[in-house]
Amino acid sequence: MKPVRVGICGLGTVGGGTFNVLTRNADDIARRAGRPIVIEQVAHRSIHPDCDITGINATSDVFEVATNPNVDVLVELVGGYDVARELVLTAIANGKHVVTANKALIAVHGNEIFKAAHEKGVIVAFEAAVAGGIPVIKSLREGLGANRIEWVAGIINGTGNYILTHMRDEGRAFEDVLAEAQALGYAESDPTFDVEGIDAAHKLTILASIAYGVPLQFEKAFTEGISRITAEDVEQADNLGYVIKHLGISKRTDHGLELRVHPTLIPKERLLANVHGVKNAIAVMGDAVGPTLYYGAGAGAEPTASAVVADLLDVARDISTDHHYRVPYLAFSGIDDDVSQLPIMPMEDITTAYYLRLLAVDRPGVLARVATILAEQGISIEALIQKEATEGELVPIILLTHRTKEKQMNEAIREIEAMADIAGPVTRIRVESLSEGE
Repeated sequence: MKPVRVGICGLGTVGGGTFNVLTRNADDIARRAGRPIVIEQVAHRSIHPDCDITGINATSDVFEVATNPNVDVLVELVGGYDVARELVLTAIANGKHVVTANKALIAVHGNEIFKAAHEKGVIVAFEAAVAGGIPVIKSLREGLGANRIEWVAGIINGTGNYILTHMRDEGRAFEDVLAEAQALGYAESDPTFDVEGIDAAHKLTILASIAYGVPLQFEKAFTEGISRITAEDVEQADNLGYVIKHLGISKRTDHGLELRVHPTLIPKERLLANVHGVKNAIAVMGDAVGPTLYYGAGAGAEPTASAVVADLLDVARDISTDHHYRVPYLAFSGIDDDVSQLPIMPMEDITTAYYLRLLAVDRPGVLARVATILAEQGISIEALIQKEATEGELVPIILLTHRTKEKQMNEAIREIEAMADIAGPVTRIRVESLSEGE
């Protein structure tokens, strides 16, 4: 059959890996696709050192690829928002299929891109945008298609997981492990997207849209980072039988959908609690299949390239299929109808259990007053640890509560922090069991 001709925009880590996988495994890929997939052109400003493009048509202008009549599929690996958006829309306008690993692009501009692609009858594939080489998008969109998805929870940023893993295993401070992650190349010089949860929120937005058949709504995702987690919190969580992970969580409830990224205490026996280092893992609860777990490398040159090339295989197979009969971009047809308009719940209406850590003056009645404030907000205490007084006669108090609304907890924390005998802000970390039926 006629070869599928590919133009790769960006030859950095992922682009170089994609180029190498396509060339190294060309024969097996052709057998799987039923036709050859050949690299027609590449666009780059710099080249990954392991990537040899000798003999390949190369340019420094990515838009030259988007308008090249000999290119069937544009592979967008330049990253970012603005240039990537313009590049992808230009390619679509020129009748080209698109494969991208750009989670920020899909989370923020995906609704616009999918609309343009549908009108043009072309494919936009984005498996590599979430969790690198783990085929979780295909699993949600196709493999679990018989299920009503109840919740999705995942470790979907390797940098944050690396930091929390080493804080727990070695008792080190956040800043110390972050510096090590930067030295090893796991974290950027500006780590904000990773440690403050923005990267994970991009990915969770995509997963939730596919899981529940709703439009992409990144701007409504609640995001909280891990920079305030201390070695003390990690130790106390362990004492209580929990592990702290930076999770993206989305749940279907009677009142709408939860869409939130934040540090979370989860029981030690949960599979997610035992995902270490830079690995990613996503747990999905379906009403028919029950809980499933998807684990592996969430980043890196060839793990991510594995997902990019898998998308190219899908495009090669479906390129001659009428677009009305292809798998929808976000799994559901009619993504704009009334059925899809499940609201994203504000964080204050979400219910979880909580871990609280506070420093109190060592005098009678302080703990009783804290308990009274919680009780007045309808919050009951499940566990309590009161440690020896520190210098200055301050007593660390650790509380684990039963489930309550965020709104009530916010008010309780406001009142506790206003007490004269409480020093500094109260540390609050949400707790999830992630068990069946929740």
